[in-house]
Amino acid sequence: MEYIDNMIAHLSEFLLYLASHEQTETESLPALDKLSEDLDLNRAALREQLEVARALGLVAVKPRTGTRRLPYTFTPAIQQSLGYALARDRAYFEKYSDLRNHVESAYFDQAVCQLTDEDIQEMKDLIEQAWKKLRGNPVQIPHEEHRDLHLLMYRRLDNIFVTGLLEAYWEAYEAVGLNVFTDYSYLTNVWQYHTDIVEAIYNKDYKAGYNLLMEHTELISARPH
Repeated sequence: MEYIDNMIAHLSEFLLYLASHEQTETESLPALDKLSEDLDLNRAALREQLEVARALGLVAVKPRTGTRRLPYTFTPAIQQSLGYALARDRAYFEKYSDLRNHVESAYFDQAVCQLTDEDIQEMKDLIEQAWKKLRGNPVQIPHEEHRDLHLLMYRRLDNIFVTGLLEAYWEAYEAVGLNVFTDYSYLTNVWQYHTDIVEAIYNKDYKAGYNLLMEHTELISARPH
């Protein structure tokens, strides 16, 4: 408990206010002048703290509707930090990709056993759409289907930190240009794995699905350059 108190003590005045007040998501926060007075902050300092909250995805600021608190999500904070890391050195993507692989591995069984019949049908539809793109003329890269399929597998997890890590991965995937990767043999290999993973989940053969996922995660490191 003392450690948590120490963490909270490092929050800005505005973030502490935001965390401790119970405005609904449709209810605007007080105007800046009122907040400045309540928090004993000058407007410049308050605006800086508000901008940090916006970058973290904690508030939305819109003309006429004012400032509203948003539902908490972990994704924006990771996106900001990971984006900075990639701007410094693209090689950070490989390290984050390794983290993501371990997260998917650790939560696979817990995630897929909670999927509904509708979820599994949605995954099958994504598989079908992807193969249509790959077998079309001209060939199209099924990047949206790739992203949606992986995120859908973990949709039912009640853990916003896991889903935040996974969502940020796909933003980074696009940032480093893997969504435009064009080696046809590699892409068909990837989607055969996806097809087999979804079939295993459909058959509730989660061990086979897990093993296929683990083989599949090795593909990105072995992809042709």
